[in-house]
Amino acid sequence: MRRWSPLNDRQLALLRRLDAGAELGSASTERLSAYALRDRGLLAVVRRDGSVRAEVTAAGKFYLENGRHPEDPLYTRAAELVERLVAEGRVVIPEPDEETGVEYRRAVDYAKRHNLTPPGKRIEKLRLWNRDLQISLEDGPHHNAKGERPQSAPPIPVPVQLRSLHPVVAAIKEDRYRLAVSAALRGRALRLFQGLCAEAVKRGHGVRENPMDESHRSRAYGYGGASIACRSPRREGEVDLVVGDFTYTVTIKQEFPQSEDPERAQSLMVELPYSRSGRQGKWADRKRWRLEDVLGAVLREIEVRSREDVQRRIEEKRAEEDRKVRWQAAMDSAREQADQAQLATILREQANDWHQARALSQYCDALERRIDASCGSTAPEAVSTWQWLEWARAYVSSLDPLRELPGMPVPRDLEPEELKPYLSGRVRKPFGG
Repeated sequence: MRRWSPLNDRQLALLRRLDAGAELGSASTERLSAYALRDRGLLAVVRRDGSVRAEVTAAGKFYLENGRHPEDPLYTRAAELVERLVAEGRVVIPEPDEETGVEYRRAVDYAKRHNLTPPGKRIEKLRLWNRDLQISLEDGPHHNAKGERPQSAPPIPVPVQLRSLHPVVAAIKEDRYRLAVSAALRGRALRLFQGLCAEAVKRGHGVRENPMDESHRSRAYGYGGASIACRSPRREGEVDLVVGDFTYTVTIKQEFPQSEDPERAQSLMVELPYSRSGRQGKWADRKRWRLEDVLGAVLREIEVRSREDVQRRIEEKRAEEDRKVRWQAAMDSAREQADQAQLATILREQANDWHQARALSQYCDALERRIDASCGSTAPEAVSTWQWLEWARAYVSSLDPLRELPGMPVPRDLEPEELKPYLSGRVRKPFGG
């Protein structure tokens, strides 16, 4: 257990009692808690004349006032992160490893638990498409925050009758293979769609029909000479709302289609696609509200997602450009390392040739002395040996790299595949390659 780990309920209660002036009891469990507080620097325990006294330290008083240990390193990291978010709006950590990602998640969770974020703001985490981790400071409370009710959004009027329908809603109404539920539920779902679509158009958004797979429509097959219709209609209806460059499918369906409870069977649900940021995507009839009361929250959620998607696209484009820059820098570094490796190889080859030439030259000198000592340079039996020696000296001369002044070698251009050994393991495939 670390010094700054949170206290359990028994330890915290004891620290509060001692700070209020109570005496330390003699129970073994209380003494154990006191020693645990002492080991964390929150309590001073003194034995004198057979009695035990306990006094709350300055660190202990700090804990009671702030709910944390003054030496907690996570507080420092969380406070620094919040300070950066306030100044910059968002922080992007390029391709963090598992340990780094865990540290940032702990800092974010700590900031949320200890209310370090500015009033009216929330911290959001998002893993980008290129594995970068984005942490941003957004307006408004978290969508799962207590006290946030869907009725808080501006209401959207829902028509009482199905008149002057939007073309997309009219198409659903005429399609008997969509919203294959009871007449009462179908009429109510169509009115919800009409209210939502009318408000979306009013706000300048687009509304499109969501195409349905033809497998849900009637088709006939033959059996025993008879033609039998086969169909699998859908219980839900869907429309596509277009906000800016992004399209969001809104689904209305029966929440409990298999329920035998008449009240539960009449419950409808509105559903949006999964959100990468973990935002709310489902609303249903409840005791405190009905879908007619929360359509405003549905449309608000779509508009919030659109803003997030716009920002995400900007961040992804920025991350892609940054990745290209990092890739080019990595390739330039790899080419430089490859050139240096080629030059080093040439240098070692020249040194090896030079050492070999010296050794062979010494051998040739020794061979010439051996000829002179054996039979003289003009003896007939030495002719073949002299021929061998002449060839050997010519070979040694061709092998010696210092027979002429060597110039600066020019490394050859390497193919991208040949540069792989010089690239960092975290560098990915080149863009466009």
